[in-house]
Amino acid sequence: MSAPSDRDVLSTRTIPRSYYEKLFKETDSLRKELETKNILDSCRGSILATIFMEPSTRTRLSFHYAMVKIGGEVIDFGPVEAASIAKGETFEDTIRMIDGYAPDVIVIRNKVPGSAKLAADICAAPVINGGDGSNEHPTQAMLDLYTMQKLRGTIDGAKVGLMGDLAHSRTTSSLSYALDKFDNVSIFYIAPSELQVRPEVVDSLSHVHVEKAETYVNVIRDLDFLYVTRLQRERFTEPREYERLKGSYQLDRSSLSKYSKLPFIMHPLPRVDELNPDLDALSIAKYFEQARNGMYVRAALLKRTISGQS
Repeated sequence: MSAPSDRDVLSTRTIPRSYYEKLFKETDSLRKELETKNILDSCRGSILATIFMEPSTRTRLSFHYAMVKIGGEVIDFGPVEAASIAKGETFEDTIRMIDGYAPDVIVIRNKVPGSAKLAADICAAPVINGGDGSNEHPTQAMLDLYTMQKLRGTIDGAKVGLMGDLAHSRTTSSLSYALDKFDNVSIFYIAPSELQVRPEVVDSLSHVHVEKAETYVNVIRDLDFLYVTRLQRERFTEPREYERLKGSYQLDRSSLSKYSKLPFIMHPLPRVDELNPDLDALSIAKYFEQARNGMYVRAALLKRTISGQS
């Protein structure tokens, strides 16, 4: 069993501000290159192994597109139902087997918190956490920060509202840890008490200003960004609790029309009913732009990881 390397990307807790700054410069550079050339040679001959043991659309596809765009190839694990893990093979043995084929980098998603760290402990190849249960989703936070920087010019001084199912959200956890690396940032956690941010997330923050609210009504005028998340049905152990809380926060044009100043609206997607499609055409709606940015950020991340840049 090997120790996690400096090339593993497991948590935004341990990533310094300087890494994001370098990553975003690399992202801008790759983006410019891809405007004139559809496929680059940056990682020609390199192989990405994707292991998604939990449903994914954006993360899986953006990593796949990203690797192809920088000239590499992708070997996908495929559906769990078709793998030997469905026969009872352990997670550890599955990871050892895949790492034994010597991929240049592995991206893993699993519903069990800590699974990415476990994979990194086993693998010789660098491991990127594509989401481990309700714990973290570091590459989502990277593309979120990149989007905020492109929209506002700087992350320093930003006022960010995180609204929705914060209790189960890995995206808002990773984003909180990442925002804590910047200066004069305020985070407003907006949720009913049952869905509020987990104590261990707030307790780990040392740099940002934190406030909590049950509704966006009293804070929306102060925000630069309102980051909305869905109610995560798959993480509820009691269906009645999900039904009771469903729809406790929703945005549409009518609800926002009373405000003269509105923040940019972001969302990691997929959405359910918390964002009405009538918002999509508004200039403040940035969630599909956010998703597009993900491919470029992940392309830059893969390039840096494969080349061993820190």
